[in-house]
Amino acid sequence: MAAVSASAEMAMFPLGSVLFPGALLQLHVFEPRYRQLVRDILATEEHEFGVALIERGSEVGGGDFRSMTATVCRLVQVAELPDGRFAVVTIGIRRVQVNHWLSDDPYPRAVVSDWRDAAEDLADTDAFDVQRDVIAARVRRINAIASEMGRDGTSIDTDLAEDPSLASFQLCAIAPLGPADQQRLLEASGPGGRLTLLAEALDDVEAVLSFRLQHESGGEMGTDLDGP
Repeated sequence: MAAVSASAEMAMFPLGSVLFPGALLQLHVFEPRYRQLVRDILATEEHEFGVALIERGSEVGGGDFRSMTATVCRLVQVAELPDGRFAVVTIGIRRVQVNHWLSDDPYPRAVVSDWRDAAEDLADTDAFDVQRDVIAARVRRINAIASEMGRDGTSIDTDLAEDPSLASFQLCAIAPLGPADQQRLLEASGPGGRLTLLAEALDDVEAVLSFRLQHESGGEMGTDLDGP
């Protein structure tokens, strides 16, 4: 089973996107309540807060429905603009389980517990290494094709981490997936299960890209996605 630590209260920033541990997130903070959040976080030693996916609703104004699995991030760069807004850069640190949400006054807060990957999920490290390399090649290929088609595609420009958990999160972060798929990956039991779910999600992405390639080329380029 996944390991869950003792709970603690944490400031939260609900978003329409998922942040994975090890990934960077840039935020433009303009709502007064989140400006206060940034100021309060800067006054702490850890400079950490949580990011949770808004599953239904809007990022602005509240009244949203939020995920019960989130990621703790740390402020690494902060610039306060003349009008009081903030431009910040954060990095995902660890996954947490939201035990329950608290009041949004003065900003969203929740009681959370650290949620570590299940140790038994990685019984065969050699098999994981092979699966990681195969999926990394698939992600590179899919992102390259998406970029050629004028769609978003992120390249792998650094080596993947040696730590299996972090490497699996890195691949999830750069794969061209929507928030619902990303949230399922964030909630996976461990790195092995996460890569299995990622492979299934990439099957769907490849099918969509193949269809679009066929449509845009008159049916002559449907095999461009074939590969290892």
